[in-house]
Amino acid sequence: MGTFIGHVYPGLFLILYALYQAIVASKAVIFKDSLLDRSCHPRKEGRWARLWKISYGGLLKMVTGSILIAYEISCIKGGLILMNRELPPRFMYPKQWQHLTMFILLTLNGCVDVMSKNLLPQRCVLLEKCTLVLTFYVLLLLLMSHVQNSTGIELQTHCLLILVVFLLMLVLTIELWTPDTFHLLLIETFLFLMMGSWLIQAGFILYKPVTGYPWQDDDISDIMFITTFFCWHVMINASCLLGIYGISSLWYRHYCPSLKLMASKEAPHHKGSLYKLLQGVEQSEKEDQALLLSKSSS
Repeated sequence: MGTFIGHVYPGLFLILYALYQAIVASKAVIFKDSLLDRSCHPRKEGRWARLWKISYGGLLKMVTGSILIAYEISCIKGGLILMNRELPPRFMYPKQWQHLTMFILLTLNGCVDVMSKNLLPQRCVLLEKCTLVLTFYVLLLLLMSHVQNSTGIELQTHCLLILVVFLLMLVLTIELWTPDTFHLLLIETFLFLMMGSWLIQAGFILYKPVTGYPWQDDDISDIMFITTFFCWHVMINASCLLGIYGISSLWYRHYCPSLKLMASKEAPHHKGSLYKLLQGVEQSEKEDQALLLSKSSS
């Protein structure tokens, strides 16, 4: 990860994941559906029906994590060893091992998502959320020690990234108790998008500046402009999420009438079942009252 590609690839993954999550959340809000699908996965509806039930987010995590693990190992000439053979032995490649730990956690988190959504008889949302929260707790600890020897431009860039990870960790922790809350999911999606776009920006700042000249650690204006760029990312990503919701709303309401008709058909069914339930409650109350009256008269 200590290269330009090592920052761009994880950033692209986070952006794709956030965009996918934004589309799913927009659809759930438009049709007033639940953000969580705890239903059992069909096993007798054919292979095409089961194809739509695949956890694409989990698969994306697994594939991206595996690619990044292979890339991190291949970047070290002679192999990624833990300790040298000198006396006394010393630990080798501390930052590379931290990167490898992050990518392994990403891959394991994808495995848990796939297992919960496609292998278990019923989806376990708490397991998915706990794994994701644990991943970001460890990520925050690694990033805090990752900047021990950093100064100037690199330190400022990573501190802003740590801020995003810290806020994301707080949101994910709260979601353990309220996982079906749209506002928290919106903040989570925004923070994922911020983390991805800022990782790509950090790659350009640290390794491939647009001007062709490296940023100066002793120039206060360069450090101030890093914070300014971060604020621009906040505004652009917020506008991006708003645009995704607007486009999704137009698409589902005007260009997908079949989905709208399906939602309208499901609504009377729920109302009818609720009406039957209320009728049953009223009938039981009437029977109880009649029984009490008969006892009092006797």
